[in-house]
Amino acid sequence: MSKFKRFLTGVAVGLVILASVLGGAISERLFGYKILDNFFPSRREEGSHPSVTQQRILTEESVVIEVAEKVSHSVVTVGITKTQRVLDLFDWDPFMDPFGFFRQPQSKEQKIQRDIGSGFIVSADGLIVTNKHVVADTQAKYRIITKDDKEYEVKKIYRDPVNDLAILKIDPDVTSGSKPVELGDSDKLKVGQFVIAIGTALGQFRHTVTTGVISGLGRGITAGSPFEGYVERLDNVIQTDAAINPGNSGGPLLNSAGQVIGVNVAVAAEGQNIGFALPINLVKESLANFEKTGKFERPFLGVRYRMISQDLALLNDVPQGAYVVEVVENSPADKAGIKEGDIITKFDGQPVKEKEGGLAKLIAQKKVGESVKLTIWRDGEQKEFTAILEKTKE
Repeated sequence: MSKFKRFLTGVAVGLVILASVLGGAISERLFGYKILDNFFPSRREEGSHPSVTQQRILTEESVVIEVAEKVSHSVVTVGITKTQRVLDLFDWDPFMDPFGFFRQPQSKEQKIQRDIGSGFIVSADGLIVTNKHVVADTQAKYRIITKDDKEYEVKKIYRDPVNDLAILKIDPDVTSGSKPVELGDSDKLKVGQFVIAIGTALGQFRHTVTTGVISGLGRGITAGSPFEGYVERLDNVIQTDAAINPGNSGGPLLNSAGQVIGVNVAVAAEGQNIGFALPINLVKESLANFEKTGKFERPFLGVRYRMISQDLALLNDVPQGAYVVEVVENSPADKAGIKEGDIITKFDGQPVKEKEGGLAKLIAQKKVGESVKLTIWRDGEQKEFTAILEKTKE
């Protein structure tokens, strides 16, 4: 073959390759074919591949849908029914009784019935977990409303004297269409982990599903209910940005496998997207104890306290620990010689730190009747005391 023919052959091959490239690019732009994506990626795909993004979104959506479908029938609404006396300011007819305006207004009884919280089924025997502050009114009656709008009267309430937990007993047939929830392991939680919350938001919107992540672990808060006016100090709680509102209290906080890893307990009034939940392992301990004894039998020290964080300790030149606000009369702490104003720095040799769950977590690890050593900071000096933990009264 002559040099000229070889030249023409090379030009022809080059033209074919060029035509293929141009044709592929044009077909990709006009018809969406992506033959040359690996060699000539389009600008709109820089940064992330659309199919990958779409797959991630669909996966997240499917997880939430699957968890909601799996658990929603085991989540219930807690309602309250009570009777209270109210002034009847309009029970006066000026034409029949012109001087009635100056008389003492009459009161009458009014029945109040509303949704106030959430809960979830934990056994086929009709046991439901919720927050203690949801059912704090001992004079009221409570009812359970399931997802299919069936109502059941609460037969018995067992309130945990130490933690913001309560177990409600109803007729077992409520679980005929609902399986008990699966309990996870809150000791294995990580900050940033995906979570799902289900509950009766604002006491109005039943089975509301919200999502978020775990924002923090080992938090200390003061929690309560706007419906009941009940507050208490809670340590070692889970912080989440999943939307939790009044009425969500007692509902489950779930992981992506549909396991309950926390009990929603409070929302921060000072900020948005800040909610809290009790670790489920705390609930499992209470349930195990309840199954053995039929009641909550927890070790009791007998102090009301506030945790002193590291920053607060440095600011006030005092050690970290539990600052004793009140000592319960005739309690183990009182018998041991603990006084108001003391700072409990060690509990049976373990440092008392807010980030590690505080005093409540250390007490919960002990048993009724166990002797513990308390290291106290008092008036700039360190002292040692011994207390024997007693059984709390429900």
